[in-house]
Amino acid sequence: MKRRSLSPSVPDEEAEASLCEALVSLKSVESMQAFLHDLCTPAELEVMIDRWRVVPFLLEKLSYREIHERTAVSITTIGRVARYLNQGSGGYLAAAAAAAGRPLATEEKA
Repeated sequence: MKRRSLSPSVPDEEAEASLCEALVSLKSVESMQAFLHDLCTPAELEVMIDRWRVVPFLLEKLSYREIHERTAVSITTIGRVARYLNQGSGGYLAAAAAAAGRPLATEEKA
């Protein structure tokens, strides 16, 4: 995370929550694409797309080598996504379930 010499007037947690609210408020793919293209540099967007691109293959339990051959995403990035998919905050799983239109495993048990 980048260090700042001055304290921002809005705390990081509040700014993050505001960004999340903005993201969930967008209801169409087109409006989300426009926002992401305005928010991110091309390199930042490419990194996020590469990370998201490998999620379905990891969920299918394909090998890293096979995923790399299918996506051209680096083995390092695939490993990073796999680590967060298995040990992260659950964001990848929640997004994958939402994108597939099905409830999370924890919601199915409730």
